[in-house]
Amino acid sequence: MHSYIPRNIEKHIKKHLASFPCVALLGSRQVGKSTLAKRIITDIPDSVYLDLEDPRDLNKLNDPLAFLEANKAHLICIDEVQRRPEIFQQFRTYLDQSNRSGQLLLSGSASRNLIQQSSESLAGRISYIEISPFIASEVDDLKRLWLQGGYPESYLKDTELSFDWRINYIRTFLEMDIPALGINIPAATLNRLWTMLAHLNGGLLNSAKLASSMGVSAPTIKKYLDILEGTFIIRQLMPFHTNTKKRLIKSPKVYIRDSGLIHCLLGIESYNDLLGHPVSGSSYESFVIESLLQQFPRYTPSFYRSAGGAEIDLVLEKGNKKIAIEIKSSATPVLTQGFFEAQKIIQPDKSLIIAPVDKPYPYKKDVWVYNLKDIIRMDL
Repeated sequence: MHSYIPRNIEKHIKKHLASFPCVALLGSRQVGKSTLAKRIITDIPDSVYLDLEDPRDLNKLNDPLAFLEANKAHLICIDEVQRRPEIFQQFRTYLDQSNRSGQLLLSGSASRNLIQQSSESLAGRISYIEISPFIASEVDDLKRLWLQGGYPESYLKDTELSFDWRINYIRTFLEMDIPALGINIPAATLNRLWTMLAHLNGGLLNSAKLASSMGVSAPTIKKYLDILEGTFIIRQLMPFHTNTKKRLIKSPKVYIRDSGLIHCLLGIESYNDLLGHPVSGSSYESFVIESLLQQFPRYTPSFYRSAGGAEIDLVLEKGNKKIAIEIKSSATPVLTQGFFEAQKIIQPDKSLIIAPVDKPYPYKKDVWVYNLKDIIRMDL
């Protein structure tokens, strides 16, 4: 099971290359950015590819403008571009010489520095596209995807080798990738925080409590979380805001975005281990939320929770449209009264339960139960 799986995002990237002078693929390490870029340029004759982790290719950019000018008739793809952030100003000069779309295809591991450099230099000239791990619409085996996560190498390996791959991924990320981005935090410190977040996955952020446990200040915890969020490792889901006088929770929820990494950090190796583990419910939430937000990127996500306990796991908004989603890892989901209380406040256009059920069925009044595959085929 090691063949390439076509990505939904490929057509999207090609469409943006046809409309923008520069397209940047951003995402965490080993998520498949390089593979995608190489596949796309094979369909574009005479494209030029540079991998800046290869010293030979890096040397070709000693005089960036000269290299760009020499290849101006072609699409130039530069991989791991965060290794030379200073060349973004040169990109601007180069792109402004022509109104042609599809001049540059950049890819880089997430870096706030990279994004800031390009935002300042290439405003109006660049389109950013996030490359996520595999999501539910891209694979057939959702149990495997939930257990092993969506990083291509992890998903495609058998269970034992997948777990080994994720152990090595975490180690490499902490010991090599983070320092390579210019971030000086001891690997053991960040690993400890990451593991704590796996135990607290899907819970409300309590910076003071985390800071106390880590022996650091709350601002330091915020800095660490910003790094993990900026490298696409965690997601902070913000609370829903309403004009009612209900006292609402103001802290975000924190999720580790890839369920396979959650399971690795907690030593969950098999599907049976996962089903019996206390984190299985929140892990399934992460799994579902990531697939939904990648599948429906134009919706703004949040969660609803009042001080009285009324709660909805995920609220998706687009314009005036609101969709309330409750996520249950059980094939026999049960809603609490708190969901219906929250529903009255939010007044969503649709109310859905996502659970591992075989077929859709009505739960109560206007609330329906669907499996994840059914939802991602819907036109929300």
